[in-house]
Amino acid sequence: MQATARRNIELSLLILALIVGAGAMALVALARDSEDVVEIAPYLVVLSVVYVAAHIAMRKLAKQGDHMILPLTAVLNILGLSAVYRLDASQYGPSQLTWTILGVALFVGTLAVVRDFRILARFKYILGFVGVGLLLLPLAPGIGATINGARLWVRAGPLSFQPGELAKLCLVIFFAAYLAERKELLAIASRRVAGLHFPDIKHFGPLLVMWGISLSVMFFEKDLGSSLLFFSIFIVMLYMATARIAYVVVGGGLFAVGAMIGYTVFTHVQDRVSVWFNVFDPKLVNDEGFQLAQSLFALATGGLFGTGLGQGQPQRIPEAHTDFIFSVIGEELGLVGTTAVLLCFILLIARGLRAALQSRDDFGQLLAAGLISIFALQSFIILGGVTRLLPLTGITLPFMSYGGSSLLSNYILMALLVRISDQTTSEPDPAHTAEILVGGRR
Repeated sequence: MQATARRNIELSLLILALIVGAGAMALVALARDSEDVVEIAPYLVVLSVVYVAAHIAMRKLAKQGDHMILPLTAVLNILGLSAVYRLDASQYGPSQLTWTILGVALFVGTLAVVRDFRILARFKYILGFVGVGLLLLPLAPGIGATINGARLWVRAGPLSFQPGELAKLCLVIFFAAYLAERKELLAIASRRVAGLHFPDIKHFGPLLVMWGISLSVMFFEKDLGSSLLFFSIFIVMLYMATARIAYVVVGGGLFAVGAMIGYTVFTHVQDRVSVWFNVFDPKLVNDEGFQLAQSLFALATGGLFGTGLGQGQPQRIPEAHTDFIFSVIGEELGLVGTTAVLLCFILLIARGLRAALQSRDDFGQLLAAGLISIFALQSFIILGGVTRLLPLTGITLPFMSYGGSSLLSNYILMALLVRISDQTTSEPDPAHTAEILVGGRR
């Protein structure tokens, strides 16, 4: 497909996304007060200008980039913004709009700075150390903050952010570069056990290191969700690089051991598992299980078509703007609305996997697959928690939940996927990859 055709399709889809988002915002404002419709007009104008500007930047910076990523991101982000605005129009709504503007600016900035994604492989060890440092930064005395029982936040004056959101990008880049260099060595199997081909024990070293880091996150930061997320992405990328199911089996066993230790040591983990199994127990439903119970009631109330935007009672769910934004959508847009949102997530994941499959070098394949895998895992974990498929973890839903850290990091993630798809399409000569990775010398 020609570059102009790609961008024209993107513009058409983006206009459709803006119409859907603007309609959702208008309905929410109308349900609150007829005067609010006039007040949100500047919001809609700013959003339209920001996304159209991003599209224009794509025409200049990534002519052959995937034409569906920006529209899908926009529709998810604006629907999330309308749900956040519906919950709190005075504080969370304007704040989330600001984060959205900054996120789109970072999206464009990443495309402008990272003109060749393969250059990132040169800085793999630096990015690896930075990623681990950011992951453990909340443990630093004086700046780390504990919120809702988890020490995931860093405070700098009036501002607070989750460094783990940026850490996941750094670590995925490091994993991709490291595994691209060593995948043949790690894939060598020296013995066969129970029908599985097992590599030498020494090749399980990286897996043990990541297990130790994930346990540190779980025990010291008291967050099972982030621990599961980071360790899972390494196992997934290790399997994609080597095609050895033995790494998945051993990694799953290691995490099961760590999870059992965490369950034994931490009472809040025991409470979450207890709520997961017995959310409607009279002893829990009005205490630890109240949040999840209200989420399930909201989804049930929504039925097939929902109560209508602004017509439900999602404020009954504690912290609905962060952990349970999907329940707000479910109550007010019903099964039809939640299915549409899920399809948007599935399409985004499919476009990311498409970029990985079409990439012509190992690093590009692993980077695209790793980035979209961590996006998919994060989405699955939080959606599973909200619907009681999994225990609650407190992870935010990408592009929809309130919060700047997640929004900014996910916009950078999508920009990297666009860059990979752009280079894959516009550079048919695979020899260029070798030239870049060795610093200009073949």
